[in-house]
Amino acid sequence: MNQVTEVVPQLAEEVPLQVLFGATSAMGAIRSSLEKIVDTNIPVLIEGESGTGKEVIARYIHQRSLWSQGPFVKVNCPAIPGTLVESELFGYERGAFTGAFGYKPGRVEMADRGTLFLDEISELAVSLQSKLLQLLQDGQFCPIGGREEKKVDIRVICATNRQLEREVGAGRFRQDLYYRITGVVLQLPPLRERTEDLGLLVSHFIALHGERYRRTAPPLSASTMGLMRAHQWPGNIRELENLIKRYVVLGSEDVITRELRSRNVEQFNPEIPVGDSLPLKKVTRDAIRDLESKIILNTLQANHWNRKRAARALKISYRALLYKLKRTGLDMPRERRAELPAEEV
Repeated sequence: MNQVTEVVPQLAEEVPLQVLFGATSAMGAIRSSLEKIVDTNIPVLIEGESGTGKEVIARYIHQRSLWSQGPFVKVNCPAIPGTLVESELFGYERGAFTGAFGYKPGRVEMADRGTLFLDEISELAVSLQSKLLQLLQDGQFCPIGGREEKKVDIRVICATNRQLEREVGAGRFRQDLYYRITGVVLQLPPLRERTEDLGLLVSHFIALHGERYRRTAPPLSASTMGLMRAHQWPGNIRELENLIKRYVVLGSEDVITRELRSRNVEQFNPEIPVGDSLPLKKVTRDAIRDLESKIILNTLQANHWNRKRAARALKISYRALLYKLKRTGLDMPRERRAELPAEEV
């Protein structure tokens, strides 16, 4: 199957619910919403950054819906060449254009009695959005070159990593289509806001790829997990899975620690003073201290301000951490200090 579409009669691997939804309140709210809508045909829009698991949620909805016995048809909207979009989605009749030697069903028809998942719906050309609107309104469409409307019974789920309201305001997305696909909107949180779920996700991916690649990989150390909690995860769960996949195959935590540290340095963007005099040593020293402060702060937050655990994660002594905290002026919030016993701060 090509990168544009994927037709899945039945879902193969199912992510355990504990791993899929974790322990965050945001994912708990999403799970509660899903329980109310999975057996209805209300359109669903899943929003979230790239790699947050939008397709996994779409498959979850399909598998528990009234259309679960039908196919799950994924359409990757940005991957469809502009000249093929309409025929790819809606099909064509024989003689519709040069080279149309026979009838070809589109992805909409292939999803009949199943689920049509339109990934990155914001990339769909405006010229086709009206035809999609008709499909959502009455379940009917017309193939290219066709004379009669075809009717399908499908559930439509859309996903985007953009803010569609802005696309509507900019004239790149039809307002009436926007209101049609937003029956229920699910906003998936980025991984940096789900750090309490990292342990579950890491264990799941170690087991999954350990079985897939026939490798036995031990659980990650506390120091490595601390480093992971301090990471911002711009690629979200997809980035985490790829990192764990390399760890399982290569069998060394150094794969993780080296990569995360290099990424943290790449993401560092120090403020450079403007002026006629830029003493390199002073500017560099200040930038390094700023970077060190940010790393320490991220690590403390990832370890819930437990300074002993943070010191272990940073692989420095507890005394050295206290010195650096005093030098940089970083201190634990008073409300957090009151929550912890003396031996944990």
